[in-house]
Parts: sequence; C-alpha cells; structure tokens
Amino acid sequence: MLNKIEETGSSKSTFFELLGGAESGTENIRKLVETFYDVMESDSKAKPIRAMHPADLTSAREKLFMFLTGWTGGPQLYIERYGHPFLRKRHLPFAIDESARDQWMYCMIQAMQQLGYDDKLMTKLAEQLYGVADFMRNH
Repeated sequence: MLNKIEETGSSKSTFFELLGGAESGTENIRKLVETFYDVMESDSKAKPIRAMHPADLTSAREKLFMFLTGWTGGPQLYIERYGHPFLRKRHLPFAIDESARDQWMYCMIQAMQQLGYDDKLMTKLAEQLYGVADFMRNH
C-alpha cells in the first residue's frame, strides 16, 4: 500500500508506526476517520461531498478506518474482510471532480489539525492522501 516514509534518522518507516504502531496506531486512525467524517457532516465547505454519501455514515466510517489502517502500513483489515479495495472502480458511480477531491482533502486536513498532528507528519500524510484522492477523479 503506502511506501516507506524514508525519514532520515527515524526508526519509524510507515505512517502506521508514526501514528502509534501496534500500541495505538489503530486507535489514532479511528480518531482521524471519526474526526474526518465529523468535519464532513458539520462544515458547509464539505456540503457537496457529504451529499455523495448515504445519510448514515456508519459503514463509510468503518470502511475508511479499515482501509486507512492497511494503507498506512498496519493490519490489512479492509483486504481481510472485503478483498482488494479497487478504489477507483468503487468510486466510479460518483461524479468526482477537482472540487470533490479538494473537499475530501479539506476534511482530512481539518481532521488532522483538530487532532493536533505535527506539521511535518500532516504535510507528508496529506501529500500521500492527495495522490489517492486525485486518482479517484473521474470527471
């Protein structure tokens, strides 16, 4: 999934490890996902992308948590339950343009800021997530 971080002088090689590894990585990813969707539900800047989601976000929250856990280098929860994510294929029914991509990134960056992520970590993680979000564009 996610390439090694290549942080000079760091013993941490994945985002999962930087987020707490086996000790607290899954808990921290869960907090990130919950905060991300809370921002999406409450921030008017995210209204169009929120409209692409079902009224009940329970499943979306769980799937993103499972995906991000594996994508960051942790346990492959999503793959174990659902198989290969086929992200682009799963997102084809939705009209995802630059604006939707940017709204998704806005929510993720707001979530990282609210959780007090270190600027360097937030920048690196946002850069990687932007690549994924941009890959979802289909309009």
